[in-house]
Amino acid sequence: MRRPLLRLPRWTATLTWKAAAFITVICCGLAALLGILVHVSVTNQTVGEARGRALDRLDDATTAYEAGDRLPPGAGVDPPGLPVTLRTLAAGGKRGTMVADRAAHPTMWAAGPADGGRALAVQYDYAQGAHTIETLDRSIVWSSALAIGATLLVGAFAVTRVTRRLHATALVARRISAGDLDARVNDPCAQDPTRPQDEVAAVAGALDTMASSLQSKLLSEQRFTADVAHELRTPLTGLHAAAELLPPGRPTELVRDRVAALRTLTEDLLEISRLDARSERLDLDSEQLAPLAERVVRGSGTDTEVRVVRDARVETDRRRLERVLGNLVVNAHNHGAGPVVLTVDGPVVTVRDHGEGYPDYLVDHGPQRFRTEGGAKGHGLGLTIALGQSEVLGARLLFANAPDGGAVATLMLPQSGPV
Repeated sequence: MRRPLLRLPRWTATLTWKAAAFITVICCGLAALLGILVHVSVTNQTVGEARGRALDRLDDATTAYEAGDRLPPGAGVDPPGLPVTLRTLAAGGKRGTMVADRAAHPTMWAAGPADGGRALAVQYDYAQGAHTIETLDRSIVWSSALAIGATLLVGAFAVTRVTRRLHATALVARRISAGDLDARVNDPCAQDPTRPQDEVAAVAGALDTMASSLQSKLLSEQRFTADVAHELRTPLTGLHAAAELLPPGRPTELVRDRVAALRTLTEDLLEISRLDARSERLDLDSEQLAPLAERVVRGSGTDTEVRVVRDARVETDRRRLERVLGNLVVNAHNHGAGPVVLTVDGPVVTVRDHGEGYPDYLVDHGPQRFRTEGGAKGHGLGLTIALGQSEVLGARLLFANAPDGGAVATLMLPQSGPV
């Protein structure tokens, strides 16, 4: 049974949204900078033209004033509406210009000194220039928004294509780590050498190559294990028959015990090779869990207490389930300490002993074949087989240590229906 794949990161942490935020910030910054530059340039040009015209009119008005002629239209001495700042400047003997609103109408004022500390001023209609700048500002805002939106869409599309390929690569990596060695990315860019090879294609190609190499090595090891175990069965059968013919005695008992252990090891290796090759086939049937657990305990020949909290009927392969429970019970007696208790609580079966508990590596990473702690007897294959058979059954087998001491193995079976 394949383990469930890990979920992808939340959208707030994905590369797509990070890239979109980065593109948005850059586009807004560039749009603001260009908009300010254009605004300042056009404003200076428009204001400069209006100031030049206002000063030309002020020159004409000054000439007419000094000649005693009639002032041109829009000119006057201390006219109403003249900004105080500009009036003060002219009274001080200087000339200047200023844009101000007169009756909510943009006006360019130009003023210079007149007799008696008064100000000679002219006004020039600046509405057209103000309208030009306002229109320009609106155009900058709208064009910047459109440019940002278009850039964001194009950038998000490009980044999404990359992240989609990265997500596919990550999913394949998780499938491989879960045991599916047939999984491949098959990225189009990595498969076609004539196409440009980007970093994602390089990662996908490396992952596919690694998976193929790993699969080849594992298959070779599985074939070797299966071949060795298979070749050992025939001579071991003969050795077992020969041991049975030996005369009674302590040496004979030792020989028979070692031959039996070797036969058990060979059968375990064959079973593991079949599990690794995923060649096992289920023979499903509806089974009552409590009676099955009691048969397993009786068959194990161990002093194990069976507690039934709540019985359940499960759809399972009886032989494989008996193998799993039998290995858990035997392991609890061989590596733990009594009392050993097998508890049936619906489709959940727990086997607990009161020894020192499972080693840390087993709790963290699961059983490892041929690894035992503290000189314990056995080859570390019992729990490995139990875990493999539980996966074939579609069940979950968890290993933990009880807070008050002792190892606890929990088997969670799929339930077929009410008792």
